[in-house]
Amino acid sequence: MESVINTQPHRRYNILTDEWVLVSPHRTKRPWQGKTDKTIPIKKANYDAGCYLCPTNKRASGDINPDYSGTYSFKNDFSALLEDTEENTFSSGLLKASTEAGLCKVICFSPNHSLTLPLMSASEIHDIINLWKKEYAELGGNPMINHVQIFENKGGIMGCSNPHPHGQIWAQRSIPEVVLKKQLQQKKYWDVNKKSLLQAYVAQEIAADERIILKNDHFVALVPYWAVWPYETMIVPIDQHHHIGQLNSEEQQAFAEMIKDLTTKYDNLFETSFPYSSGIHQSPTDFEHPEWHFHMSFYPPLLRSAEVKKFMVGYEMFANPQRDITAEQAAVALKNLSTTHYTKK
Repeated sequence: MESVINTQPHRRYNILTDEWVLVSPHRTKRPWQGKTDKTIPIKKANYDAGCYLCPTNKRASGDINPDYSGTYSFKNDFSALLEDTEENTFSSGLLKASTEAGLCKVICFSPNHSLTLPLMSASEIHDIINLWKKEYAELGGNPMINHVQIFENKGGIMGCSNPHPHGQIWAQRSIPEVVLKKQLQQKKYWDVNKKSLLQAYVAQEIAADERIILKNDHFVALVPYWAVWPYETMIVPIDQHHHIGQLNSEEQQAFAEMIKDLTTKYDNLFETSFPYSSGIHQSPTDFEHPEWHFHMSFYPPLLRSAEVKKFMVGYEMFANPQRDITAEQAAVALKNLSTTHYTKK
């Protein structure tokens, strides 16, 4: 089987979404004459007078940011969801629609305009996790909110509209489709085994040690067996936690160290400010979910270098997710990288 999965086209099953990904390892040999992008440099400026997110600056809404010294959150000036949306549904034959209520927040990681996660200290990332926990608890405690999505888009090619290091939170009445798929799969396993699906998966991955990149006392970072993006990774607590609010101080510090080391490896891979979309999937907030095991995923688009990225087009759009390098090859490449940032060597 090992020779097959490393040399021949095959499909892999995603236990979290009940979906399949096509893997074509032989395609890594094809020449590339397609689109290339410029290397993304590491920003140097600590403050940008024209930045909407830097301390004391005026935002597009006209509001003034406080002179914050750590993390800072505020309601998004251009929210995709609105709190005062009245609940209503529409239908006409086969056509259906329903209004959606919620709210969106911006999470500034640091007052420093150039301080991305891999360049921050673990204690500074610990503070970000504190803010995530606070927002998850407060937003999830709102009777109108049933799901809280924490995420970050890093880099212009991932649609980030402002280079100041920040993330977002979208909290809404309904539970998003991807989360519902993961909830269904985890509940199926829980109902039969009375054990977390991801806890069992992590134990198997640790035993195999083929896709593990980093491990500490409380977390692992790995390339999922079913990964779609070339260097996709997932940070998972070894013991089951339904959501980040259940982390104690020691576990939270271990989570922060894992985020720092993994994102540093990303930057070191092609010696660039590595773009990605990351997000935390955790228990919805409508009621208790004993089946849930929270995890943080990173979906980076770079494929062969800082200049060549993966496009989700053609077959991926119309048929099935597909990848060229195997999860095992990606894991080896990331595992062998230093956790000291290349700019500090």
